[in-house]
Amino acid sequence: MDASAALLLVLALVAVATVLGLVYRSRQGRIRSVADPTVLEPADVGSTLPFGPAATLVQFSTEFCSRCPGTRRLLTQIADGRSGVAHIDVDLTHRSDLANRFGVLQTPTTLILDGAGRVHARVGGAPHRADVLRHLDHLAGPESANALTASHLPGSPHAQ
Repeated sequence: MDASAALLLVLALVAVATVLGLVYRSRQGRIRSVADPTVLEPADVGSTLPFGPAATLVQFSTEFCSRCPGTRRLLTQIADGRSGVAHIDVDLTHRSDLANRFGVLQTPTTLILDGAGRVHARVGGAPHRADVLRHLDHLAGPESANALTASHLPGSPHAQ
């Protein structure tokens, strides 16, 4: 193989790897709606804590996950700032059965459940605060969305 062909091959590989990396990065932390919402109970995710009456943020993490502690803090702050919202952190380190059941291929992975325990959305990677708040507003309904969103605007006394 001559030098120009080798250089073209290397450049093509770099271009393909860059595009794949950008696509992967763009999908991280994005909320994806679940087409067929299944109903969960706390025992289904190995938790003894009850789900929230308005919504529940179920975070799947592991001991070795570098982004899980930050995600845990974020979701705890969101749940503490919203009436009826609970945050449950499920450690998958020794629970491969749960990872397989819920198709968790990366941590953190977050499920957003409504008050009845139906899975409405899934987030692969560290979620974005604004996206989670917007989705919780959507679950709460249009009449509460305006009040809740206004309380989280920058500069408001409740902004986090």
